[in-house]
Amino acid sequence: MSEERIAMPDTIARIFGETLGIDPLLVTDDVSPDTVSEWDSLTSLALVASLQEAFSIEFSKTEIMAMRTVGLVRKVLRRKGVLAT
Repeated sequence: MSEERIAMPDTIARIFGETLGIDPLLVTDDVSPDTVSEWDSLTSLALVASLQEAFSIEFSKTEIMAMRTVGLVRKVLRRKGVLAT
């Protein structure tokens, strides 16, 4: 496994931590708008923009609507081939 692939989950935690204003160490696959009050519609847009920029990808509307937890974000990134399975 390449060093870049190992670092990708850390990138996700960092992006969520910075955008939501929470400690990246608290970012688990279960984190969602239901568990973190800082995750609202505006931060959802910021998360999408940050993830697209970090991974040099674009999400479809369907993918964006499906990303309701960090775990689901990871799943979408795996399907796009930018995150190791």
